[in-house]
Amino acid sequence: MASRASLWFLWLLSLCLTTEILALENDSYSWSNILQLLEAQCVAKRGDEDLEKGKELTHKNYCESWRFNVELHNIRDFNSIPDECASSVGKYMSSSLYKSDVRRVADEASRFLTNSFRLAGDSRDAWVFDVDDTLLSTVPFYKKHHFGEIVDCRSDPPDRASLEKWMAKGKATVIDDMLSLFREINSKGLDIFIISWRPEHLRAATVDNLFKAGYHGWTKLILRCDEESYVDAQSYKSEQRKKLVEQGYRLWGIVGSQWSSLNGHSTAKRAFKLPNPMYYL
Repeated sequence: MASRASLWFLWLLSLCLTTEILALENDSYSWSNILQLLEAQCVAKRGDEDLEKGKELTHKNYCESWRFNVELHNIRDFNSIPDECASSVGKYMSSSLYKSDVRRVADEASRFLTNSFRLAGDSRDAWVFDVDDTLLSTVPFYKKHHFGEIVDCRSDPPDRASLEKWMAKGKATVIDDMLSLFREINSKGLDIFIISWRPEHLRAATVDNLFKAGYHGWTKLILRCDEESYVDAQSYKSEQRKKLVEQGYRLWGIVGSQWSSLNGHSTAKRAFKLPNPMYYL
């Protein structure tokens, strides 16, 4: 026996259908029309229900929105990933989606080179790369620290000191699509400058790590001197690019995972941002 709620629904549905049917021309009135109208009503109802569900703020939606706004540079100056989103960020940075996003950046940079670059032949065409999470990945370090998530009372949140200690071991892994792009740029005859916020005392470890990962043939690796420790990352990197421009270099492109690597004066013809919601520099 049908419930009272079901009977009410059928009565309301019949009113809707009656209104729709009266709007039809008499000669087009058929069971086919009625079935089509019924299907349309059902689809509309499901659509309304889906819209209502979409208004609910879920944990997943919240964290994906946070990550998205980091990439848009709407969220800035954060010291760590929100604890409730650390696991979500970790899953993304270890996923095929992240690799696909990196590949798209590499493809767009390659397309730009193919369509726009012409070697002048005066040894002044240049390209700039950052190091961390551009050429080399620090994901293994952040994974070890659960991407900052407090999993128990013994959790050790990542900080700059522990990161640099890890960097000194030369364990950062290669980012494959960036290695391919690096080699393509090198083969076209551009000078490659690597500008990093890493301190000068990590030079030997950085060179060794880059070389073991497959990078070689760059023009200069520029690291932060002690007296530059109090300068913010964007000002430091911008000043290094300014020096290159003053030397007559034409900067065709910059690739980095931080906005501080791309913004500022003396920028390149094109800047390519890699995804990195793990930290803000």
